[in-house]
Amino acid sequence: MKNYDLITPEGTKDLLFGECIVRRNIEKTLSRIFRSRGYSEMITPGLEFFDVFNLNSRYFPQENLYKLTDSKGRLLVMRPDSTMPIARVVATRLRDAVLPLKLCYNQTVYRTEPALKGRSDEIVQAGIELIGSQQKMADLEVISTAVDSLKAFGMEFSLEIGHIGVFKELVGRLEATDKEKDSIRKLIETKNFPALNDMLDTFGNNPVTNALKKLPALFGGEEVFEKAEELIPDENVKHILDELREIYTDTVEICGNDGNITVDLGLVNKTDYYTGVIIKGYLQGHGDEVISGGRYDKLISEFGYDVPAVGFAVNVNAISKVIEKNGVFPAMPKIDAIVYAQEGCEVAAVKAAKELREQGLVVENALFDDIESVREYAKEKKIPKVVVIDGENTEEMI
Repeated sequence: MKNYDLITPEGTKDLLFGECIVRRNIEKTLSRIFRSRGYSEMITPGLEFFDVFNLNSRYFPQENLYKLTDSKGRLLVMRPDSTMPIARVVATRLRDAVLPLKLCYNQTVYRTEPALKGRSDEIVQAGIELIGSQQKMADLEVISTAVDSLKAFGMEFSLEIGHIGVFKELVGRLEATDKEKDSIRKLIETKNFPALNDMLDTFGNNPVTNALKKLPALFGGEEVFEKAEELIPDENVKHILDELREIYTDTVEICGNDGNITVDLGLVNKTDYYTGVIIKGYLQGHGDEVISGGRYDKLISEFGYDVPAVGFAVNVNAISKVIEKNGVFPAMPKIDAIVYAQEGCEVAAVKAAKELREQGLVVENALFDDIESVREYAKEKKIPKVVVIDGENTEEMI
């Protein structure tokens, strides 16, 4: 007995008609933005060897990967991320390329998180990777491109900017295991103050634990930097905050009043992945981020090529949800005419439809035996013109 032949796997869905148009419009919009800034597209395989994602730093837990084997018994995964395969390509096929490299992509990633309700395991990502520059200008280019990507959809947006260095400096001074540090990170990221306080209390009452307890609350505008410097009077942290303040100030100046730009020192996702600035972007009407990224200067070195990098990914699925939620479906393609062939005139009808299409019209060939059925079909689909091919004669019916 078949149990699953009429449904899709959990975390996936079929897209129909207007949903497809929404997605393609988003992809075209982002592609246009990326290409206008000199980024070149690349596509990596949907299947990768497990080893690509099993580096010294476990960026993706094994339980979140879709795994399978090839004909030789080697372990493969469905691509859970686009940046790491691109890092692999940069370290191999593009190792001798002139830097900086400006790469963009639009492809699907697959990962599972069973605990999340309404999750999507099949996510379309579009994004950019700027490889080979540590300059502040590289960070600003990526951030401004992220802002333009958010603005492109005509909705209110916000962008959060943080720096992983503050958290790393603080947590590095705790006598804690890697597992405990990651637990602290997750509690800060989710702003779970009660659980965070309870866990940090086990490490004693000291300036480091006090600062970590307040880290999730350090978000807002320019005032965040003063609060952070008072809370963490440390030269290394001050240097990081000065760097972040410059980027924040420049971003606000670049964006003007177009969006809400904030600082959030509680942005601490993927501490082994990111090394500097982190960004998250949001659209009104969607609680989760639609853009995420940052600087990852050590990732490509794990593939044997030590070059800095910064980039971001756009969750196309999430933006589609926002657009659909707001009811902003684009119009379906309008059919201008339908061509009906009397018996024996099929070839002439195909040619007539072709001629009309060459004039820029959208034209169907009728697939009915009688003209009344064609007229009913045209009425149902709001096709304004029926063209009848009958021997030497062509008749148009409105």
